Amino acid sequence: MNPDNLNELPEWDDDEFNEEYTEGEEWRSSVTTELCKAMYKQWNTVVLVLKAAFDSMKEPGEDSLFNKEFMEDQKEMILGDAYEVAAKIRSSEVGLYIIRMENAAIIRKNAQFIKISTNNFIEDDLMEAEHRLIIRQEIDAFRELFKQWVASFEKDEYEDEWGLF
Repeated sequence: MNPDNLNELPEWDDDEFNEEYTEGEEWRSSVTTELCKAMYKQWNTVVLVLKAAFDSMKEPGEDSLFNKEFMEDQKEMILGDAYEVAAKIRSSEVGLYIIRMENAAIIRKNAQFIKISTNNFIEDDLMEAEHRLIIRQEIDAFRELFKQWVASFEKDEYEDEWGLF
């Protein structure tokens, strides 16, 4: 592994969004795009520290709350949510206000779940407390970018049929 290129997620490609969506780009805010890109980069860090913490976890013992299969399922579910956050960040760049808001709600839910999901691993002494602290710090840094990103959304003329956004 090249330590200068630590990426768990696919690289952000500005051209990916520019090729298909060149007409009518007045809805696209460059501030929103830059924040989206920064969030994606920060979320990559979250995924990397999450995977590192999972790789260093202890095996559950006989008196553990978790058996090995359940622990692996939990880790897979958490990583699935982490990868979904990355997908929602990327797909927000091609969407309108309603799509961005829907993605933002999913991103927030998943990030909060990931942040608290490590509690059971700590409780069962399977994960080091320092690893959980690092995961939480990286998610907190992500949350600050997320708040700026959501604040940059510009409401458009499209109406949410469900009345949520």
